[in-house]
Formats: sequence, C-alpha cells, structure tokens
Amino acid sequence: MRHMEVRSIVMILCLALAISPWGGPALALALGTGYALTLGNPWPQRTASLSRVSLQLSVVGLGFGLKLGEVVQTGRESLGYTIVGIGFTLGVGYLLGRLFGTQSNTSALISAGTAICGGSAIAALAPVLDAKDDETAVALGTVFTLNSVALLLFPLIGHLLDLRQDVFGTWAGLAIHDTSSVVGAASAFGEEALKVGTTVKLTRAMWIMPVVFGAALLKKSDKRVRVPLFIIGFIAAAAVRSLLPAFEVQWNQVAAFARHGLGVSLFFVGLGLSREVLGKVGVRPMLQGVTLWLVVSGVTLAALMVRAAG
Repeated sequence: MRHMEVRSIVMILCLALAISPWGGPALALALGTGYALTLGNPWPQRTASLSRVSLQLSVVGLGFGLKLGEVVQTGRESLGYTIVGIGFTLGVGYLLGRLFGTQSNTSALISAGTAICGGSAIAALAPVLDAKDDETAVALGTVFTLNSVALLLFPLIGHLLDLRQDVFGTWAGLAIHDTSSVVGAASAFGEEALKVGTTVKLTRAMWIMPVVFGAALLKKSDKRVRVPLFIIGFIAAAAVRSLLPAFEVQWNQVAAFARHGLGVSLFFVGLGLSREVLGKVGVRPMLQGVTLWLVVSGVTLAALMVRAAG
C-alpha cells in the first residue's frame, strides 16, 4: 500500500473519531494537529477551504437553535464590552508592537486578529495595509497557535473558577480570537455557554467592517470591505426559527447537527497547524501575541467576574 494511501486512511479514521460520540471539540482539534505535525497535511489548501466552509455552515446552523430575541438581547448586553474591548486591544497591541519591535503591518494584523475575529480580521485588513504575504502568514500563524491553546485552556479555567455558563460564554466570545475556537471552547463548557459565546463572538466579528473601513480611510486605500456573510446567515436562521415556531423540533435538530459538524471544522483547523506555520512565527510577533492575549483575557475575565458578583 502506497504511503499516500496510508496517510489518507489514517486521516479518515482520525476524522471519524473526531465526529464520533466519543469525540468532542478538543479531541477534534488535537487529532487534526497531531496528524499535521506527524504525518503532514498533504492537502493544506483544500482542507483550509473545507475548514472555512464547514465552520460557516455550522455557525449558520447554530442560529436555528436560538430565537432572534435571544440573539438581539445577548448582542445588546455585550455591546459595551465589545466596543471597549476592541479599542483597548488595538491600543495595547500597538504599544506592545512598539515595545517588542514587531514589524508595523504584522503588529497591526496581530492586534486586529486579537481584537475582532482572528483570521477573518487579518484576511480583511491585510489588503488595506498592503501587507506582504510573509507578514500576513506570521500574523495568521501567531493567532492560529493561540487559538488552539485557548480552545483547550479556557474550559479548564472556567471549571476551575466555577464560572456560570453565561459568564464563560461571554468571556470566550470576547477573549478568544477565531469563531471556531470560541464555538469549540463554549460547546465543551455547556449548551448555554455555546449560545451566548456564539452570539457574542458574531457581534464582535461584525466590527470587522467599521475597523477595516477606518483603516482604509487612514491609509487612503481603495480596497473593498467585505461583509462576513455567515454572520448574516446566523441572524437569518434565528429569525426563521422565531417566525416559524411550529417547527421548533426540526430547528433543534438542525442546531444539533451543526454542533456535530463543528468537529469536522475543528479537525480541519488542526490540520492547518503545520510545522511550516509554526516555523514562520518569529519570537517578536509571538511575544506580542501572547502578551496581548493574556492581558485581554485577564482584564475581560476580571471585569465579567466583578459584574457577576455585583
């Protein structure tokens, strides 16, 4: 049997285990990462595309598990934290970039990825900054590595501190970079945390447009700002559920299927954490990314715990 065939069979078995009843978000990510770092991902571009598509479909599917009123209420309650958090993160990220001597475009991309929506924000902002491919790759590698750590670490901290479901969901939605890791960490913590975390995260992701538009004005760039369509799909799904309550059982089944499909997305996300990606991340960008993430996570958690105690 050829080497490629063996690798294909092993990948299929790992994916099957990731989405099985014995799997879960953390295991799916770990299996994908383990495969990529040991056997190597033979189809990086294809799996990256599959990861993006499966995640967006899963997020839209999760919208069928929420009523539109719940989405609006959660988004409104987290709006203040979102606005303050984005401004705080961008400001601290700029200062840390200067402190560690990170290249300016790379620093801005890491800060935007941490503040808003990980890889999506980096991909949207890079053309406006005229960032080089290696600058974008370094920022993506830094944020991606921290995303993987967050998915595993946040639920452990949440249980250790005995956080409420809503508090953990809000914290994950505000402090974890990418939507995939937010949904993965929140689903590992509980169903209520998943609902809150997904809504908070997508509220935060909507700020891609004004932040990138603002950067385009400052840079006098003519690059178009793209609307994240999966966010619109999530809201539309919640609206459909609210307008057609007679099909509540079916909507819940769609949402359950979407949670199951999340394992596929996280497995493909793990496949993207290759040796090449890790090799592109230098010391300075990683120091900036880690420090910024720790500051944002710590300050956000402290503020939420104070509010919950009050």
